[in-house]
Amino acid sequence: MMDARVQRRVQRYGWDLAAADYEALWQAQLADAQAALLGAARLRSGEQVLDVASGTGLVSFAAARSVGPAGSVLGVDLSGAMVDAARHRASEREVHNATFARMDAEALALPDASVDVALCALGLMYVPDPAQALREMRRVLRPGGRLVVAVWGERARCGWAPVFEIVDAEVVSEVCPLFFRLGQPDALARACAATSFDPIHEHRIATTLVYADADTACGAAFVGGPVALAWSRFSGEVRERVRARYLEAIEPWRDGQGYRMPGEFVVVTARA
Repeated sequence: MMDARVQRRVQRYGWDLAAADYEALWQAQLADAQAALLGAARLRSGEQVLDVASGTGLVSFAAARSVGPAGSVLGVDLSGAMVDAARHRASEREVHNATFARMDAEALALPDASVDVALCALGLMYVPDPAQALREMRRVLRPGGRLVVAVWGERARCGWAPVFEIVDAEVVSEVCPLFFRLGQPDALARACAATSFDPIHEHRIATTLVYADADTACGAAFVGGPVALAWSRFSGEVRERVRARYLEAIEPWRDGQGYRMPGEFVVVTARA
């Protein structure tokens, strides 16, 4: 198992590398999960919202619209480049009730019982200790506060999953150990229950990831997190080998020049 400190460093620098291309390659693919998460959150005017692993702010900005000028959203991410990108977008869009800070999900620099809602859209799989991150979100929620978390579902239902084993074959240690653990049946709900959240509702969403061509499909696969860091260090020869192996793995999902790849998300709603 990768050392937790190393894993955090790999995540931080990998997502730094991903910041510039992330929205272009993944915004449409993650829209179903983000919409389901925001729908489940049922945000109300005036609420204080924490968005953990906020990335470039896609969920944060939608949440900011829902809570209105009387509410506020704080987006936190381990990647400084992601935080900078979100701040730039907030300035461009003149969103005044959303702020962003670099922060570790496992050690939130926030007071106890200080937010009404905690959101985490597809970030918990990357955290070395998801249970600690859930404990931190539980700590900062006010009594009765709501938690909504989305993760990727089961490995067998995510067509792009082979990217991990293909990249792992070229590096010293696994780039993202146990990525699909929380996507197993009831796993995320059990993790929330173990962190004193109640009641808990879990539902699954089947989706299709659509890519126009091989370049786009490969760009999405290799742009994110630990895979991006490994990819940035590969020689041209290794990149060619990795790309060829990935295209072979996703061949079943080819649709003409493009790809229509299955995916699954799990969304859990709970209360503090």
